[in-house]
Amino acid sequence: MNQDDPEALRALAAKIFDAARAGDTALLEDALAHGLPLEIRNERGDGLLMLAAYHGREAAVRLLLDRGADPDRANDHGQVPLAGAVFKEATAVVEALLEGGAQPDAAGPDGRTPLMLAAMLNRDMMVQRLLDAGADRTRRDATGKTAAEMARSMGARNALALLE
Repeated sequence: MNQDDPEALRALAAKIFDAARAGDTALLEDALAHGLPLEIRNERGDGLLMLAAYHGREAAVRLLLDRGADPDRANDHGQVPLAGAVFKEATAVVEALLEGGAQPDAAGPDGRTPLMLAAMLNRDMMVQRLLDAGADRTRRDATGKTAAEMARSMGARNALALLE
């Protein structure tokens, strides 16, 4: 491939980002072995780990973490991979991220943690897992709300019971 051809580079990058979304570990591994920067970002600031986590691709998440991907690196919207996995209710990915060093209280500029997101969505099993991993139930987001207050405002009774 001609590295001076911007269209060819864009097409290759799109293929790699699609591989992360699809969990194509063989393609990801090959690309990384050939020098693909681990922390490459797309136009939204999503890295390979964020895309794999959001799309529930546990094997790809584990591969990227094993290769040294930062489990807490936020995208341009301040979202971290753990929050993406919580949002998608990807339990195995949440576990892989926590095992790979993701901080349960990692947050973007809005201060909203994965625990807060799990609480709002009434994902009680994820709330419990995050608490077990050391998430701070008393932490407040940028507006001053705790995970319990968010759960209460959303009518998320199961999550609220775990947080109170």
